[in-house]
Amino acid sequence: MSIEIILNGDMYFGDVKGMIPHGKGKYTWSDGTVYEGCWEEGKMTGDGRITWSSGASYEGDFSGGYLDGFGKLTKPDGSIYVGSWRFNNQHGIGRKQYSNSDIYDGSWKEGVHEGNGKYAWYNGNMYIGNWKGGSMCGRGVMKWMNGDLFDGHWLNGYRQGSGVYRFEDGSYYFGMWTKGLKDGQGMFYPARSRSHSQSSRSLGKKKVTISPNSSFRSERFKDMKRSISRSLSEKISIGLFNNSGRISSKRVSLDEDGGIGDPAFDNTDILSNEGESEGDDNVTDVCEREYIQGVLIKEMSKSYAGSSYKREHRKFQMKEMKKKPSVDIFAGHKSYYLMLNLQLGIRYTVGKITPVPLREVRHSDFGPRARLRMYFSRKGSQLTPSHSSVDFYWKDYCPMVFRNLRELFKLDAADYMMSICGDNGLRELSSPGKSGSIFYLSHDDRFVIKTLRTSELQVLLKMLPSYYNHVRAHDNTLITKFYGLHEITLRGGKKVEFVVMGNMFYTELRIHRRYDLKGSHQGRSTNKDDITEGTTLKDLDLAYDFHMDKSLRDALFKQLYQDCMFLESQHIIDYSLLLGLHFRAPEHLKGHLVPPDAFHRPHKTPADDSSTCHMDLSIPPKGLLLVTHEPSSVDTAPGPHSRGSTMRAFSVGDKEVDLLLPGTARLRVQLGVNMPAQANHKVSQEVSGSQEAELFEVYDVVLYLGIIDILQEYNMRKKIEHAFKSVRHDPMLISVADPKFYSKRFFSFLEKIFPADM
Repeated sequence: MSIEIILNGDMYFGDVKGMIPHGKGKYTWSDGTVYEGCWEEGKMTGDGRITWSSGASYEGDFSGGYLDGFGKLTKPDGSIYVGSWRFNNQHGIGRKQYSNSDIYDGSWKEGVHEGNGKYAWYNGNMYIGNWKGGSMCGRGVMKWMNGDLFDGHWLNGYRQGSGVYRFEDGSYYFGMWTKGLKDGQGMFYPARSRSHSQSSRSLGKKKVTISPNSSFRSERFKDMKRSISRSLSEKISIGLFNNSGRISSKRVSLDEDGGIGDPAFDNTDILSNEGESEGDDNVTDVCEREYIQGVLIKEMSKSYAGSSYKREHRKFQMKEMKKKPSVDIFAGHKSYYLMLNLQLGIRYTVGKITPVPLREVRHSDFGPRARLRMYFSRKGSQLTPSHSSVDFYWKDYCPMVFRNLRELFKLDAADYMMSICGDNGLRELSSPGKSGSIFYLSHDDRFVIKTLRTSELQVLLKMLPSYYNHVRAHDNTLITKFYGLHEITLRGGKKVEFVVMGNMFYTELRIHRRYDLKGSHQGRSTNKDDITEGTTLKDLDLAYDFHMDKSLRDALFKQLYQDCMFLESQHIIDYSLLLGLHFRAPEHLKGHLVPPDAFHRPHKTPADDSSTCHMDLSIPPKGLLLVTHEPSSVDTAPGPHSRGSTMRAFSVGDKEVDLLLPGTARLRVQLGVNMPAQANHKVSQEVSGSQEAELFEVYDVVLYLGIIDILQEYNMRKKIEHAFKSVRHDPMLISVADPKFYSKRFFSFLEKIFPADM
């Protein structure tokens, strides 16, 4: 039975159940919003149509008062969305035509593009690939209206990682990108004389016509619903997500849905007059190039036997797989069960030790007998869950000590577990050393997990009390931060021992060069043919010295001295300074400086020094700025490598500073983290009359550094190795040396590459 109800200016006419809308009916709110359709116990549920006072309208499925199911939303600005909804948000598969005629076909999550989808801009540009949070993210193909095409990886709307850029004339470039700019090594294949075929792959040509005047209940709308669901399902895998949001039963309101603008890509460095046609197998010259943030710094031509685009694309992908510094661990991978065991054990250990009240460590908390031991059966037990790995024994050494260390390093237990034990798993790194250790990297890049030899585990256990006291006393220590020490014993008795460490290269900036520096010369160079972008170089490969702000350098060497003295007291040798360089690329990458000391002078105004203008002419353009520290403007949470206070800089009046990278980021400067410097490379010595002048190439760089590999004790075996190598080589140059001599040589070497300016 249909009745009319009037309440506070609103009016309902339709079926009821106990004076509550139930069945079919029409509800008109006092502001002019009208809903006509199905109700269930006072809530809009089923088929219906709602028109807001703003002029926007929706016709489709409702559930519990929400837009939920399949429906069409039309807004006054002319934008139209047809697809799936969940709790008032576009969620699932849908198609939206924006008011500026852009069109997106694909997957949505909570109102934004997420998953696989196709976006076509009104100007003819088109992207097909992965999305996350409304931005192009993951693997995807972008085709511009001029015929250029990029196939590769994206992050937050920018080209990021490896990919291939094919130009309209047929030439293409295989390489690396960072935030939309070429950044790293790559190969450019120029066009050949044969005319380039204009045929290209279809990028999704199914069309769906949306009629703004179609009725929801009409057969035409139902056909549209089936057509869109079918065509999008063919192209895009559908994922189900949780969502939230609500429309009140009195008034349904939707946030305005902004269109996506055309991403800004800087293509000024692309040589469109160079190209290569597909299918031409003649010999031609190609260019091996290296870029830093879009600036070409090195180019070398070489003869090359050409092949088809597809063949070269496959060759490039194979080459990238070999170069890739890390590989995801997946089912069937040789390390898969080892990874699962490690995750199960760490989850159990952290979960067991975290609820224990924090207390000071005791003598009994150290040593090989201070441990937790547990058997993990596949079937599970009262203490352990069932799992899909193999049976194993788990041993966690000194759990209370490492729990306190994680507290000292201000690491949240839940974050630690999620980083290492989350669903994304771990990645396996290629080992940069000769130890044969296996390295794993957490998927958020915060932690490195390294397999140890039994001798290294014993050294760490022996050193742990002194290490604990050292890191407590020195917040800024540059020594590796240890978070856990574990052992897995598989059936058959095979043991694998692990240590969890902080990743010194955990940064949003790209590390362009990495060095492992010991201060020795014998065997400390890298074969030039083996060098790739991810190669860790050695002492003799380093062609720079680094000039820093005076206060930053003083703090650095004060801590380096204290850390070296600690390692010497523990009879440790073979440790290294792991150094990462991020090069900044200002308008002019290179400049000449005579002498290289201006970076350390306090800033002066023209009134302070009449020579300032003249001095500035000799300084290369800066890509880095030190500014007064503002905690609200930077991330002050400690990273896996950093822990200490914000650094003070002499150049800004000995105040705490942040590092400002124009157009990129503002970062907190800590010891070993985000440290600005000028990298100088001596290129020639000019003679003018009776005066000589040293000329340098000068680069702005951001440094990341720390002391690693501190688990090698100077034992009898090392003494014998030292004696044997001393017969064949200069004892002053070999890596193996007495701890006192090793620390002195190591410290002296660092003083040379980080010279103090007078």
